[in-house]
Amino acid sequence: MPPSNLQLVKPPALRPGDTIGIVAPASNLKAADLQAGCEALRRAGYNPFYFDSILDQDLYFAGSVQRRVRELEEMFSRDDVRAILCARGGYGANYLLPEFDLEKIKVKIKAHPKIFIGYSDVTSLLTHFIDAAGFVTFHGPMAAKDWAHENGVDQTSWQAALSGAAPWHVPLNTGVTALADGDAEGVLYGGCLSLLVASLGTPYEIKTAGTILFVEDVAAKPFQIDRMLMQLKLAGKFDEVRGIVFGEMLDCVQTANQGYTLEQVIARIVDGLGVPVAFGLRSGHVTSGNITLPFGVRASLKIGGGSVALRILESAVSL
Repeated sequence: MPPSNLQLVKPPALRPGDTIGIVAPASNLKAADLQAGCEALRRAGYNPFYFDSILDQDLYFAGSVQRRVRELEEMFSRDDVRAILCARGGYGANYLLPEFDLEKIKVKIKAHPKIFIGYSDVTSLLTHFIDAAGFVTFHGPMAAKDWAHENGVDQTSWQAALSGAAPWHVPLNTGVTALADGDAEGVLYGGCLSLLVASLGTPYEIKTAGTILFVEDVAAKPFQIDRMLMQLKLAGKFDEVRGIVFGEMLDCVQTANQGYTLEQVIARIVDGLGVPVAFGLRSGHVTSGNITLPFGVRASLKIGGGSVALRILESAVSL
């Protein structure tokens, strides 16, 4: 995270009629999924916009690195685009990190801040934009994924996060459980576990001190989750966290009849940290109703008596 005395840039609130620029910084996508997502965004009152090159394909990527960098930089440069929404994750956003002109983006963000939304592989961009470019980002539903499917988007959190509500309680889905009690305040930050771990030892290494760390993943076996969490722990990334919230962890099982739960695996690693820990928040890879989480803003986590409450303490956008 940037130093605590550094105020992150907040974008203007998203309003009906605003233009949302759609980008594909990682894997290639299907035209039908993109169109379905755009139709849903139009029904929600927005004006989706994308470049035709978004459907390019290079191996499993959405076109070349140069295309994806150019697309991202142009969306940040356009005055008519109020939000940038990733089409999907997959793999490949890490290729962009050393290639795009971060200083150019910082200048554009300072003059015309924009909402930036994604999850999964986009975690690499979410955390880097907070740490190095100094602006708030959003972990939430993507155009050709959640928006393309019925009940794919949790509208309550989308509206609260992007309209400027403050303070507000993150709507906790059924299945959220407490792994460790306690009260904490910190800056909400994190993303997909695989990508958080992949940042270690690189110039883009995550900065977790003072955070309420959100961690989620999909289709990783419990021993793989264990290994990644232990790597973060051994790297000191849990030393100064204020609290931890795990996602739904969709399909993170070894076998259907395994004799242990993922919660038990996680509890062994986080036990002794002395911070509140919750499990099961539906943001990122989820079964339905993807919850939007603003990263880079103050939040509180209160766990006790079997109840969990995650509260966003400040607006993530400017009004």
